[in-house]
Amino acid sequence: MKDETLIEMQSTTESPNGGDDNDLSLNSISVKESELSEHSKSDLVVETVPLISSLSGNNTSQGSKDSVFFRDGVRRIDFVLAYVDDKNDERKQERRKEYEANLIKAGLELETEDKSESEDSKTYFLKIHAPWEVLATYAEVLKIKVPFKVNDIPNTRDTPLEWLFRPFRLPEHIMNPVPDYFTSPFNKEKIDFFLISDKETLFPPSTRNRIVYYILSRCAYYKEDHKDKDKKGIKRLLNNGTYQSAFPLHDSRYWMKSRNSKCESERYNLYKNWAQISCFYKEQPLNLIRKYYGEKIGIYFAWLGFYTEMLFFAAVVGLICFISGVVTYDDNIWSKEICDSNIGGSIVMCPLCDKKCGFWKLNSTCTASWQSHLFDNVGTVFFAIFMGIWVTLFLEFWKRRQARLEYEWDLVDFEEEQQQLQLRPEYETKCSGRRMNRITQEMEPYLSVTSKCARCCLSGATVIFWIALICACITGVIAYRLAVYAAFASIMKDSPTSKLQLVGSLITPQLATSVTASCINFAIIMILNFMYERVAIWITDMEIPKTHLEYENRLTMKMFLFQFVNYYSSCFYVAFFKGKFVGHPGDYNYMFGKLRNEECDPGGCLIELTTQLVIVMVGKQVWGNIQEALVPWMCNWWGSRKGRNPSDKRVYCSWEQDHDLQNFSQLGLFYEYLEMVIQFGFITLFVASFPLAPLLALCNNILEVRVDAWKLTTQFRRPMASKARSIGAWLEILNGMAVLSVITNAFIVSFTSDMIPRLVYLYVYQPNKSATMEGYISNSLSVFNISELRPEHQPEDGENPAWFNSSVITTCRYRDYRYASGHEKQYFHTMQFWHILAAKLAFIIIMEHVVFGVKVFVAWMIPDVPSEVKARVKRERYLVQEYLHNYEVEKLRVQLSQLNGYHSPEHTTVICTLAETTEVLPECL
Repeated sequence: MKDETLIEMQSTTESPNGGDDNDLSLNSISVKESELSEHSKSDLVVETVPLISSLSGNNTSQGSKDSVFFRDGVRRIDFVLAYVDDKNDERKQERRKEYEANLIKAGLELETEDKSESEDSKTYFLKIHAPWEVLATYAEVLKIKVPFKVNDIPNTRDTPLEWLFRPFRLPEHIMNPVPDYFTSPFNKEKIDFFLISDKETLFPPSTRNRIVYYILSRCAYYKEDHKDKDKKGIKRLLNNGTYQSAFPLHDSRYWMKSRNSKCESERYNLYKNWAQISCFYKEQPLNLIRKYYGEKIGIYFAWLGFYTEMLFFAAVVGLICFISGVVTYDDNIWSKEICDSNIGGSIVMCPLCDKKCGFWKLNSTCTASWQSHLFDNVGTVFFAIFMGIWVTLFLEFWKRRQARLEYEWDLVDFEEEQQQLQLRPEYETKCSGRRMNRITQEMEPYLSVTSKCARCCLSGATVIFWIALICACITGVIAYRLAVYAAFASIMKDSPTSKLQLVGSLITPQLATSVTASCINFAIIMILNFMYERVAIWITDMEIPKTHLEYENRLTMKMFLFQFVNYYSSCFYVAFFKGKFVGHPGDYNYMFGKLRNEECDPGGCLIELTTQLVIVMVGKQVWGNIQEALVPWMCNWWGSRKGRNPSDKRVYCSWEQDHDLQNFSQLGLFYEYLEMVIQFGFITLFVASFPLAPLLALCNNILEVRVDAWKLTTQFRRPMASKARSIGAWLEILNGMAVLSVITNAFIVSFTSDMIPRLVYLYVYQPNKSATMEGYISNSLSVFNISELRPEHQPEDGENPAWFNSSVITTCRYRDYRYASGHEKQYFHTMQFWHILAAKLAFIIIMEHVVFGVKVFVAWMIPDVPSEVKARVKRERYLVQEYLHNYEVEKLRVQLSQLNGYHSPEHTTVICTLAETTEVLPECL
């Protein structure tokens, strides 16, 4: 113990920066500490701050405020609290006074910038510094790993054709800003075991910020004799307005390096090499991102970058499938039959709606048929199968990439249970009950079973209510479709748009109805999203989750479940319900007894599903980019309008610059994941209807990576660094969507497209037994006797076109497989219908079994953790144990030799005067 205390003393007197002036200041402090050894820790800290200020106060210039250090230029600013002093609110003043006093007792050092120096002459800035004793104590509490030896395991990874990837590489000092070390959880008793060349730089700024925030979130703002023990944590002080904001500082301005050589200027390097659109083809500096923002943000960008890379392969295959549809455009026999004036012009189709819609000829759907062929061809089946396998490859390779990052970022031994031991301050505050933990044998707060059940029931009822609200809105959109189709048909019959040369034939009642309904549906989606986000946060707060991890997982499931229904319900309706329960002429089915169920576009429902998918997907991506980039920029611009007067010579301090930026909330990363997972659903669940969806997602994500980097680096305050070894609950959600995507695409190919009916006709019902599709259109249409139409189904006078003559035309055709009028089973389904239904079900079963079989085989073939990483992890653990063993043996040998030796009285005196410990908050242990 004496030797360890001696090491503490020697480290304390070392200069953290190597300069002579700094040595003088720190030696002066050490003398002061030795003189005040009999005083308490709080007295020591209070007297230390003015001492340094007095030593360096005469040399302080205005330029020193544009840095991340205290006025003395030595102590680093680890956190900043901002507040406006309201003299009429004594309660806030009392809270701040008690809170800051408790922070000093916890060992933190404080320095206040007067409001006269602020931009608005109203805001105070409280700067916080964590000295070595505090960092060391809480690093041990949080089990922070510290390097003890440079990693000497050779890296055997070789990239094939390395020279091809050189244009995409970044400089080595950007990609790997720090050497690779062997690390071990920090232990104050083994301080000489670790590589500590400078105590001020042992813990990087992101780790220092995390430690300080950990203290801030658990420090109380009541007196020791106060009965109300739940008044604690910076979050509550922010909520009640005691402080305006709390944030760590950026290390420099993003457009220029810091003028202080002790600042790393990592923000500038990130902006220059990562956050610019011109770097879209460059790799991401993940190690620098992790070092500056922490592992949680680093692993998000690693996942987003890997997802974007994998999208490239899906986009290429999807583009090839689309091109195949364009190339085979002229081989589309059934579309030629529809467009043929002799065939399609002679087939009279039954009305698609009552009263306002008359009879029409089949060749009027010529354009829609050609459009449908671009997405409804043989390539669609191949692409649906490919995407089922691609999803598996994406998830399996991501697990391997994640395992490699865990090793490289020293997260192999980091368990989520470590986070679960760290209770949320809100949980500690709101849970008044206490009980013994059977594992730790300590009293801990808990929520009673009755209260927990009541809160969960209320939460579940709220979620069900909002999902029901979505279903009601979708029903309203369906009713809109049914109500306005007839109106569009009546209005557009003689509309001037029908006479336009290029687009006149494209503007049809079906297209107008589909586009307007999709736009209305998108507007409803965005409004419900805006409202539900606040409801989801409220009910999650009401449940009082125990840990931050549990809080995020609960909110994740609520938000995803809601948005899944919100975004995909309209696509599910068009794909699997629209046109499936229409009935037939003379016996139609009605919604609410008045509105006839909606039929598919004459070109098929697939083109309508494509339209719906494109509008919702593209609209969401455009709106998301505007919301993410433009809104923070506009807010910062608006705030800068009240900037300093050019004649004001006061320095625009770094803490004021960061205070004027937008706050990156704890849920900021949550919304980024949610946006990408919803996009993942669009390109997997319904990709059989739109092979270009991965290409659109790829273009968006290339921009998304740089937009997210730009806003995080330039428009937001520096987020709190936190650890994470994976993407959390999102991985399970992605796995679930991967399984569901195989099912949905199989059903889309079977029931939404015309692929299966065509194949059945080609191989079974082709009259000439030739491998052609001639006669398919006539075969797929049933015949109805017009005279059997009920009066309420008869079109109104004037709605029928001029060429229609009821005395000549006695029958009409409709899409279905039913017996004609006069047959003993008239209007019942023919045997061909049941053959087609059996073929559809057989295709679903075969496709699902094939894809799931390949998925299982691929997952089995590709291990989640690369063998190389497993070997390196085992080797590192062995070496760590070996070094620890040798260290303990050497330490014991030195202690035994000292016990047999002579100890000078000087050593004994020094050890006694420096044997001090930092007060640790009880909630942190």
